[in-house]
Amino acid sequence: MNDSELLSQLRIDPDQRDGGGSPKRWRWVAAGIAVLGIVALGSLLALRSQAVEVETATAQTPVSTSGTSAAVLDAAGYVTARVDATVSSKITGKLEQVLIEEGDKVTQGQVLARLDNTDQQAQLTLAQAQLGAVQAQVGQLEAQWQQAQRDYKRQQELNSRNLTSSQAVEDANTRMSTLGAQLAAQRKQIDVAKAQLNVARINYDNTIIRAPFSGVVVAKAAQPGEIVSPMSAGGGYTRTGICTSVDMDSLEVEVDVNEAYINRVKPRQPVVAVLDAYPNWKIPAEVIAIIPTADRSKATVRVRIALKEKDARLVPDMGVRVSFYEDQPQDATPTPPKGVLVPASAIVQRDGQSVVYVVDDERAQRRSVTPGQSYGDLRLVASGLKSGARVIRNPPAGLEDGMRIKLKSGG
Repeated sequence: MNDSELLSQLRIDPDQRDGGGSPKRWRWVAAGIAVLGIVALGSLLALRSQAVEVETATAQTPVSTSGTSAAVLDAAGYVTARVDATVSSKITGKLEQVLIEEGDKVTQGQVLARLDNTDQQAQLTLAQAQLGAVQAQVGQLEAQWQQAQRDYKRQQELNSRNLTSSQAVEDANTRMSTLGAQLAAQRKQIDVAKAQLNVARINYDNTIIRAPFSGVVVAKAAQPGEIVSPMSAGGGYTRTGICTSVDMDSLEVEVDVNEAYINRVKPRQPVVAVLDAYPNWKIPAEVIAIIPTADRSKATVRVRIALKEKDARLVPDMGVRVSFYEDQPQDATPTPPKGVLVPASAIVQRDGQSVVYVVDDERAQRRSVTPGQSYGDLRLVASGLKSGARVIRNPPAGLEDGMRIKLKSGG
């Protein structure tokens, strides 16, 4: 082998340089990695753009009261009327007039409606005529009885002078006694006729439907021409009520308190009520009574609360949130706690921090917060949120900052 052949064997093939790969091959590998990165980034963006269904709640300003201690319990309930009634007639009949509409204020005894009273009017007229006839018969019998008394005395005088027989005296006495008994019986008939007249008047008065108490008409259930009855006829064409009336002075609040916290509630305990419709109106109230029975299906105990302020804004079945306070008042007016109240389920731990997710233009915005005192199902957030912000309840584990969201039905 000559020198040229030896040199050719020692020469390095260009394809074997740098680990045996060509520059073209490395370019293809780099391009593949870039494509995979773009696909992964696109998938991540697609996931972030996909809307996640969530439920939300509104951050609220804490309720504060003057002269009371800190709230020991929060609960939700409804405004209820202690006195309300569906007004109906005492008898079955056809409506002739309905004199009220929804929203009308009525006073006790006010006429609400009238039934057709043709039959009752006829019965009343008949009873009055019967009483008059009986009274006339009594007058006739009284005249006869008085005459029989005079005849009897005359027969006694004649008999004392032997001018008449004892038989005539006895006949006169018998006639007088008979007429006296008939007169007594007829007087009893007057009592019977008066009782019948009273029944006829009651039946006539039953055709007039009156307000059982002062209040407001909240529902009108019947129209003129319809048949009404105190009992359902079963055919579907008979009304059982004319209207529903509510005594607005009897409005109170009923709340269901979890039985695990009922030991924090006692009669005459100070309470502050806030209507869902008027969140800035703080209504002073106090506990009336704790109903001594529990609902086993909900594990709650019902509590009645009296409202110390009456207002036209109060309407039955309104939603209301109440805060129970300690019995002993403080010496000075307490400063309301700083921050806002949010559901405790809205606060979650992410990367060792307490955070909430706020709804901002259909996207979830993560915010770090400083949780404070618990108020039942709510928790005070001292910083990081403003009143009115919408926070997400029970944020999903995969929820990230900036993800699109959509509200569940009722969320």
